[in-house]
Amino acid sequence: MRQSGSATPPAEAVDFDALAAQIRAWAADLGFQQAGIADCDLGQAEARLKEWLDRGWHGDMDYMSAHGARRARPAELVPGTLRVITVRMNYFPPNARDSWEVMEEGDKAYVARYALGRDYHKVLRGRLQALCDRITESAGKFSYRVFTDSAPVMEVELAAKSGLGWRGKHTLLLSREAGSWFFLGEIYTNLPLPVDTPQSDHCGTCSRCIDVCPTQAIVGPYQLDARRCISYLTIENKGDIPEELRPLIGNRVYGCDDCQLVCPWNRFAQKADMADFAVRNGLDAPDMTELFAWTEEEFNQRLEGSAIRRIGHERWLRNLAVGLGNAPTTPRVVAALQARRDHPSALVRSHVQWALSRHRQG
Repeated sequence: MRQSGSATPPAEAVDFDALAAQIRAWAADLGFQQAGIADCDLGQAEARLKEWLDRGWHGDMDYMSAHGARRARPAELVPGTLRVITVRMNYFPPNARDSWEVMEEGDKAYVARYALGRDYHKVLRGRLQALCDRITESAGKFSYRVFTDSAPVMEVELAAKSGLGWRGKHTLLLSREAGSWFFLGEIYTNLPLPVDTPQSDHCGTCSRCIDVCPTQAIVGPYQLDARRCISYLTIENKGDIPEELRPLIGNRVYGCDDCQLVCPWNRFAQKADMADFAVRNGLDAPDMTELFAWTEEEFNQRLEGSAIRRIGHERWLRNLAVGLGNAPTTPRVVAALQARRDHPSALVRSHVQWALSRHRQG
């Protein structure tokens, strides 16, 4: 556990109720829309995690199983942890093109809205560290570790436990006040802060997220088979995209937002007010053939500081090949694919060949 000093301040020297209130105020100053505090009891979540892993629904995400029960036991992952401070930050870009309109334009590429701007890992991590610095200035030395989708942390479970919302049927966190268009971050700490009360579930009988999923990855309420999820297939998956799922992906070349777009609670979602999450490189409605023509150097330069760069140029081309295979047949689309049919990567070549066969060019 990272420490801001050599020891935790004596309990009698700190008013932890007042400190918890200050933490919420500091979090707001740092650009977070909400902060909560949870204890470390994730027993019920651990049982659900084991069932999910036993079914193999995590696919090739071996890191999901590598840490075993530690994922659901914060004090084992970071010894000494007593509480988890959770935060959320809005990310939907205010000036992004309408998502449904982009998906209907077959020659455009759809990129999940969380990835249109700066890499959220860097944004949240820096501000979480700043929050820890403020706590240190006020309360003295304490032990902590900062996380933002960067370690075996059950983010949604902890956020729900700390009162930030509830787990929706699509398995994402939902808030009555803010929908789901936000990032989550955590601070594991040994400070004995007062904990918040969890919210109740407000999905009711709604099944829109289940019904809209293009690949039927949401196999039932609160149950996600990641192996069919477009976000998994285009981001986490390092190999071939199963042929039977390729036509269902459409032009979604990086992630998928459908389950969020139809959620009634996102009527209350707020747009991001941070410049970091503004649209970069015109990725809210880019031409697929133009993206497909990027060299590896261009890919790395243009997507510097973007979460997309993490998948690398090879998988970027794989995803775009699938999107182009699903695009309307035009001379421009066919020419773009033919230009990559002899690509050095077997992964790219196989997906390009599939795409060309879709345009009767195989």
